[in-house]
Amino acid sequence: MEIRAAAAGDWEHSKNVRLRALAEAPNAFCSSLDRELAFDDQAWRDRLQRGRTFLAWNGGITVGTATGTVDPHDEGGRELVAMWVDPNERRTGVAVALIDAVVEWARAERAPAIALWVAEDNVSALRLYEKCGFTLTGERELMRPGVDQVRMRKPLTQSADTNS
Repeated sequence: MEIRAAAAGDWEHSKNVRLRALAEAPNAFCSSLDRELAFDDQAWRDRLQRGRTFLAWNGGITVGTATGTVDPHDEGGRELVAMWVDPNERRTGVAVALIDAVVEWARAERAPAIALWVAEDNVSALRLYEKCGFTLTGERELMRPGVDQVRMRKPLTQSADTNS
């Protein structure tokens, strides 16, 4: 298994893994397969420019993805979004490796913290993020009818530890 930052030329791999994610886990994301199937190739290229996407590879096949972006809720912070791992690769360390890659990117960006939103009914994901050092902030918002998403945050600097 290999984790690497997606380069501009990886846009088709990024597109394919994202579409697989939306098809396999439609309730885990705020977007939909139908919405993203309508994106043109330039939209997929542009998406790689808006953050730092990491891809997990196993034998030349993309088996996971996670993206780090600027956090619109926390000045200077970063946010983990679009996290997904192929079901055949779950509980093998791929998810932790992807999270670690995004966390290290955020540290390199000198972010005081990294946060994420997760569906409150996604117990496996909640446990994974807790294992990786994220804690619930108490923030929540509607994700889809009947399900809220909850915010989790992980301090990355000593000053962030004292301000959380």
